[in-house]
Amino acid sequence: MQHFILGIESSCDDTSAAVIRDDVILSNVTAGQDVHRIFGGVVPELASRAHQQNIIPVIETAIQKANIGKNQLSAVAFTRGPGLLGSLLVGTSFAKAFALGLNIPLIEVDHLQAHILCHFIRNADRTNPIPSFPFLCLTVSGGHTQFVLIRDYFDMEIIGQTIDDAAGEAFDKAAKIMGLPYPGGPMIDKLAVQGDPKRFAFSKPNIPGLNFSFSGLKTSFLYFIRDELKKDAEFIEKNKADLCASIQAAIIEMLMTKLTLAMDAKTGLNSLIINGKILPDVAIAGGVSANSGLRKALEDARDAFGWNIFVPPVQYSTDNAAMIAIAGYFKFLRGDFGSQSDTPYARSQKR
Repeated sequence: MQHFILGIESSCDDTSAAVIRDDVILSNVTAGQDVHRIFGGVVPELASRAHQQNIIPVIETAIQKANIGKNQLSAVAFTRGPGLLGSLLVGTSFAKAFALGLNIPLIEVDHLQAHILCHFIRNADRTNPIPSFPFLCLTVSGGHTQFVLIRDYFDMEIIGQTIDDAAGEAFDKAAKIMGLPYPGGPMIDKLAVQGDPKRFAFSKPNIPGLNFSFSGLKTSFLYFIRDELKKDAEFIEKNKADLCASIQAAIIEMLMTKLTLAMDAKTGLNSLIINGKILPDVAIAGGVSANSGLRKALEDARDAFGWNIFVPPVQYSTDNAAMIAIAGYFKFLRGDFGSQSDTPYARSQKR
């Protein structure tokens, strides 16, 4: 029997809906919010209002593109958190009403778990590779930077994380310092291709174990720009590509240094045999996984260390409902349903 799951994502400033048939994607529709661009970042109140305007047409379009009727849906999965509460309330409220009206199960999904589970979305011919359990996932976004050990679809353990700022936040802050338009991370990635990543060097903290810290790098970049602007008011404009390439290289180096440590045969996870298997599988997830520099660094690591690398398609890297739908599908198979009393949460729940 086939199962059709509607996924709804509204954790930040993207309103997204997707439909899957079992684990095969049928549609994935996302509406962005340009209203935040002039503010240089997401304004929560404006985000929740835009979600209210977008959610009905986005869901309607997703169902139409899937070429099914709403009465064929088996369940409705929605992002419960973490995220902006106002935005989450819009998606949560609509999901509850929609499921209640159709008399089908409601499934709450953790946003961060969904980012990881996007690796299990199948394309139409089911030929795309998927990681095998257990594997390590580096989750990198504007709000989170974590190493997660994945033993099963919902057996996940955080074994390292940032102690302050996330890698995506470092990208966005650097972009703002340089006066780049929002969203800054993709703009840095675009300009970095034209620059010299070795032109400028910035201080990087030495944090023990598998944890990260990006606040010091942000401060180093800020002070460097401040001092150079005192000498030349046109410094940023004259060196924009090299600045982007250099800060991107610094962030990626920090990520890859820790990833190599985690996978090292003597110091990391590979010193242990988990479920009879030494970990060769490495995945990345989250918005920063769309960064071309990070993807290239992972390809280089694959060639150097023999890792099996799993990088999500760009459309599944940033916030999207396809990842919510696939997480909902695996929960549906377990009979792990939510209820009408479920409320959103802004911060991550313990896993």
